[in-house]
Amino acid sequence: MCLIHWGHAVGEVAPAIESALHGIEFEGMLLGRHMSPGNTETVLKLERSAYTLMSRIEIEGPLSIPQMSAAFALDASTLNRQTAAMMRKGLIRRIPDPEGGIARKFELTPEGAELLTQDRDIKHRGLREILAGWSGDDITALARLLHRFNAAVESREGRPWPRPR
Repeated sequence: MCLIHWGHAVGEVAPAIESALHGIEFEGMLLGRHMSPGNTETVLKLERSAYTLMSRIEIEGPLSIPQMSAAFALDASTLNRQTAAMMRKGLIRRIPDPEGGIARKFELTPEGAELLTQDRDIKHRGLREILAGWSGDDITALARLLHRFNAAVESREGRPWPRPR
Protein backbone atom coordinates (compact mmCIF):
# COMPACT_ATOMS: atom_id res chain seq x y z
CA MET A 1 0.00 0.00 0.00
CA CYS A 2 1.44 3.34 -1.02
CA LEU A 3 0.21 6.60 0.42
CA ILE A 4 2.37 8.84 -1.73
CA HIS A 5 -0.06 10.96 -3.72
CA TRP A 6 1.67 14.01 -5.14
CA GLY A 7 -1.07 14.93 -7.59
CA HIS A 8 -2.09 11.30 -8.18
CA ALA A 9 -4.71 8.98 -6.73
CA VAL A 10 -3.81 7.43 -3.39
CA GLY A 11 -1.79 4.29 -4.10
CA GLU A 12 -0.61 5.61 -7.46
CA VAL A 13 2.93 6.91 -7.66
CA ALA A 14 4.12 9.39 -10.25
CA PRO A 15 6.91 7.97 -12.45
CA ALA A 16 9.35 10.65 -11.26
CA ILE A 17 8.60 9.79 -7.62
CA GLU A 18 8.95 6.06 -8.35
CA SER A 19 12.32 6.76 -9.92
CA ALA A 20 13.34 8.87 -6.91
CA LEU A 21 12.30 6.05 -4.53
CA HIS A 22 14.51 3.62 -6.43
CA GLY A 23 17.33 6.16 -6.22
CA ILE A 24 16.85 6.59 -2.47
CA GLU A 25 16.92 2.83 -1.94
CA PHE A 26 20.09 2.44 -4.00
CA GLU A 27 21.87 5.45 -2.52
CA GLY A 28 20.88 4.31 0.99
CA MET A 29 22.52 0.95 0.33
CA LEU A 30 25.68 2.71 -0.81
CA LEU A 31 25.60 5.13 2.13
CA GLY A 32 26.05 2.26 4.60
CA ARG A 33 29.00 1.04 2.56
CA HIS A 34 30.59 4.49 2.33
CA MET A 35 30.39 5.27 6.05
CA SER A 36 33.72 3.49 6.46
CA PRO A 37 36.86 5.58 6.61
CA GLY A 38 37.81 7.36 3.41
CA ASN A 39 41.41 6.25 3.78
CA THR A 40 41.85 2.52 3.10
CA GLU A 41 44.88 2.48 5.40
CA THR A 42 42.68 3.45 8.38
CA VAL A 43 40.93 0.51 9.97
CA LEU A 44 37.96 0.79 12.28
CA LYS A 45 38.41 -1.15 15.51
CA LEU A 46 34.74 -1.94 16.15
CA GLU A 47 32.34 -4.08 14.17
CA ARG A 48 29.25 -2.23 12.98
CA SER A 49 26.94 -4.01 15.47
CA ALA A 50 29.28 -3.21 18.39
CA TYR A 51 29.59 0.42 17.26
CA THR A 52 25.80 0.77 17.11
CA LEU A 53 25.14 -0.94 20.45
CA MET A 54 27.93 0.95 22.20
CA SER A 55 26.68 4.27 20.79
CA ARG A 56 23.25 3.55 22.28
CA ILE A 57 24.78 2.71 25.67
CA GLU A 58 26.88 5.88 25.49
CA ILE A 59 23.76 8.01 24.95
CA GLU A 60 21.32 6.24 27.30
CA GLY A 61 23.62 4.83 29.95
CA PRO A 62 23.67 1.21 31.14
CA LEU A 63 21.18 -1.10 29.39
CA SER A 64 19.86 -4.59 30.15
CA ILE A 65 19.31 -7.30 27.55
CA PRO A 66 15.51 -6.72 27.62
CA GLN A 67 16.05 -2.97 27.09
CA MET A 68 18.41 -3.68 24.17
CA SER A 69 15.94 -6.18 22.75
CA ALA A 70 13.17 -3.56 22.77
CA ALA A 71 15.46 -0.85 21.36
CA PHE A 72 16.90 -2.92 18.51
CA ALA A 73 14.06 -5.40 17.86
CA LEU A 74 16.52 -8.26 18.36
CA ASP A 75 15.96 -11.44 20.31
CA ALA A 76 17.75 -11.99 23.61
CA SER A 77 19.91 -14.84 22.26
CA THR A 78 21.36 -12.58 19.55
CA LEU A 79 22.09 -9.87 22.10
CA ASN A 80 23.59 -12.37 24.54
CA ARG A 81 26.03 -13.49 21.82
CA GLN A 82 26.89 -9.91 20.87
CA THR A 83 27.38 -8.72 24.44
CA ALA A 84 29.44 -11.83 25.33
CA ALA A 85 31.77 -11.12 22.39
CA MET A 86 32.03 -7.46 23.38
CA MET A 87 32.78 -8.42 27.00
CA ARG A 88 35.55 -10.81 25.86
CA LYS A 89 37.10 -7.90 23.95
CA GLY A 90 36.86 -5.67 27.01
CA LEU A 91 34.46 -3.19 25.34
CA ILE A 92 31.60 -3.46 27.84
CA ARG A 93 31.10 -4.88 31.31
CA ARG A 94 28.11 -6.24 33.23
CA ILE A 95 27.08 -4.24 36.29
CA PRO A 96 24.24 -4.33 38.83
CA ASP A 97 21.30 -2.15 37.82
CA PRO A 98 22.16 1.37 39.11
CA GLU A 99 18.44 1.91 39.77
CA GLY A 100 18.20 -1.20 41.96
CA GLY A 101 16.40 -3.48 39.49
CA ILE A 102 17.00 -7.21 39.30
CA ALA A 103 18.37 -7.37 35.74
CA ARG A 104 22.06 -6.72 35.30
CA LYS A 105 23.02 -4.04 32.82
CA PHE A 106 25.91 -3.36 30.50
CA GLU A 107 28.05 -0.26 30.44
CA LEU A 108 31.05 0.78 28.39
CA THR A 109 34.49 0.09 29.80
CA PRO A 110 37.01 2.94 29.60
CA GLU A 111 38.73 0.97 26.80
CA GLY A 112 35.42 0.51 24.98
CA ALA A 113 34.60 4.21 25.30
CA GLU A 114 38.03 5.09 23.93
CA LEU A 115 37.67 2.77 20.91
CA LEU A 116 34.19 4.15 20.25
CA THR A 117 35.59 7.69 20.28
CA GLN A 118 38.49 6.68 18.02
CA ASP A 119 36.17 5.05 15.47
CA ARG A 120 33.80 8.03 15.56
CA ASP A 121 36.75 10.38 14.98
CA ILE A 122 37.85 8.28 11.99
CA LYS A 123 34.33 8.43 10.55
CA HIS A 124 34.17 12.19 11.12
CA ARG A 125 37.54 12.70 9.39
CA GLY A 126 36.29 10.66 6.44
CA LEU A 127 33.11 12.71 6.24
CA ARG A 128 35.09 15.97 6.38
CA GLU A 129 37.26 14.73 3.48
CA ILE A 130 34.26 13.61 1.42
CA LEU A 131 32.26 16.78 2.07
CA ALA A 132 35.21 19.19 1.71
CA GLY A 133 33.82 20.63 -1.54
CA TRP A 134 30.28 21.03 -0.22
CA SER A 135 28.85 24.31 1.04
CA GLY A 136 27.93 24.64 4.70
CA ASP A 137 24.27 24.95 3.66
CA ASP A 138 24.44 21.67 1.70
CA ILE A 139 26.07 19.83 4.63
CA THR A 140 23.44 21.20 7.01
CA ALA A 141 20.64 20.23 4.60
CA LEU A 142 22.00 16.69 4.28
CA ALA A 143 22.15 16.33 8.08
CA ARG A 144 18.61 17.70 8.43
CA LEU A 145 17.18 15.39 5.75
CA LEU A 146 18.95 12.31 7.15
CA HIS A 147 17.58 13.14 10.60
CA ARG A 148 14.08 13.60 9.14
CA PHE A 149 14.31 10.27 7.30
CA ASN A 150 15.58 8.40 10.37
CA ALA A 151 12.91 10.00 12.59
CA ALA A 152 10.21 8.85 10.14
CA VAL A 153 11.57 5.28 10.22
CA GLU A 154 11.76 5.37 14.03
CA SER A 155 8.19 6.68 14.25
CA ARG A 156 6.92 3.98 11.90
CA GLU A 157 8.65 1.27 13.95
CA GLY A 158 7.71 2.81 17.30
CA ARG A 159 11.33 2.76 18.46
CA PRO A 160 12.74 6.29 18.65
CA TRP A 161 16.51 6.54 18.84
CA PRO A 162 17.83 8.93 21.48
CA ARG A 163 20.01 11.69 20.09
CA PRO A 164 23.24 12.94 21.66
CA ARG A 165 22.84 16.14 23.62
